[in-house]
Amino acid sequence: MPVNARKAAYLALTATRKRGARPEMVLSTGPDSDPRERALAQNIVTGVLQNAFLLDYALLRYTGRDPGGLQPEVRDILRLSVYQLLFLNRVPAHAAVNQGVELAREFTPRAAGLVNALLRRVSAHAGVLPQVEAPTTEEALSLRWSHPLWLVRELTALYGPEKTERMLAADNEPSPLTAQVNTLKTSAGELRRALERRGIGVSDCPYFSDALYLTGTGALEELEEFQRGLFYIQDAAARFAVLASGVKPGETVLDLCAAPGGKSFAAAIQMENRGDLRAFDIHEKKAGLVARGAARLGFDMIRTAAGDASRFDPALEAVADAVLCDVPCSGFGVIRKKPEIRYKDPAELERLPGIQLNILKNACRYVKPGGRLVYSTCTVLKRENEDVIRAFLEENDGFEPVSFSLPAPFAGQREGTVILPGQGGTDGFFICVLRKK
Repeated sequence: MPVNARKAAYLALTATRKRGARPEMVLSTGPDSDPRERALAQNIVTGVLQNAFLLDYALLRYTGRDPGGLQPEVRDILRLSVYQLLFLNRVPAHAAVNQGVELAREFTPRAAGLVNALLRRVSAHAGVLPQVEAPTTEEALSLRWSHPLWLVRELTALYGPEKTERMLAADNEPSPLTAQVNTLKTSAGELRRALERRGIGVSDCPYFSDALYLTGTGALEELEEFQRGLFYIQDAAARFAVLASGVKPGETVLDLCAAPGGKSFAAAIQMENRGDLRAFDIHEKKAGLVARGAARLGFDMIRTAAGDASRFDPALEAVADAVLCDVPCSGFGVIRKKPEIRYKDPAELERLPGIQLNILKNACRYVKPGGRLVYSTCTVLKRENEDVIRAFLEENDGFEPVSFSLPAPFAGQREGTVILPGQGGTDGFFICVLRKK
């Protein structure tokens, strides 16, 4: 069987499940002859990851068979087939069934008959999602939007059921591709005209006059405007952290968890490429990625190096006007970009607040008196955000939270600002600015 869209999708889903692979990396080695096959494979993988619980629920409702007891490979085949039957109106039901059976014959031959029988029963309900019925609101939300129950319960306790459902729904929406214009080389208007001449869809980002939403770009790296460093990709919420930092031309700035480099690039533009900006990442390869991005964009003020943000470097003590700490986190603010991360093992996340606090305690030693320490995450969990800030301030009374301004509908708060997925079309994010007294 050739590597068509369904087989590529199956291989990506199994790799994601078995070894935590990024599905887009697996798909990059999938069908390469037909753009339509590549697009269908991506659609299926994303759709399955966004709706896994709902697909299992539909299978149970429409066939009476609980997929929880099936071999994982069989469940993967059923999910990607049921997704096509229920969500993709342009895929004929018989094609979805037949391709699912062919996958079963290749990868789980003994289950081919079962797959055939179950999919034919589901095909009688093609295009019709089941009405979710569950004992509690949290369980219903978990099934409808395919988020783990533990996560739904934690979000509901923090934000209530209405805000939680809006977040969960936003997690299953497509993410806009946001181009931040390199205003040291071009203007938003010039870039817009150049991209539109290539047939790329361009619209204004409501939060920055020098940011654009793009559609239909194809391979970004192949665009001349990208290669010339006229823009880089960064969600508006991530740029808010640099805006809140207040960095200015001529200052010394440290970005301690820099990869893939968006905040360093935003800071370089805000500083007009004047000053000293040092970007670190614990992985040398990722630090090199930041260096290549800075070179493409023409930022000669950025110096990169490998460095552990939790380990003190005496050479950096009290040198910085601002230190940016976009710390490792659970990532639950960017689920729409990485749908697979919703299925993380919660036990593996328990150590994160300790890591985050250690980074903050180390980073504060690099701040000059009167300087700023910026703490940010791409998660919305209180234990990784406000709780970390409070724990830090309890041990470090030489710092105090300061307010900052963000565009509407976001507003700075002294204890930090939480941006929720779906709140304004951006990723979920947390930002807090602390001043050294």
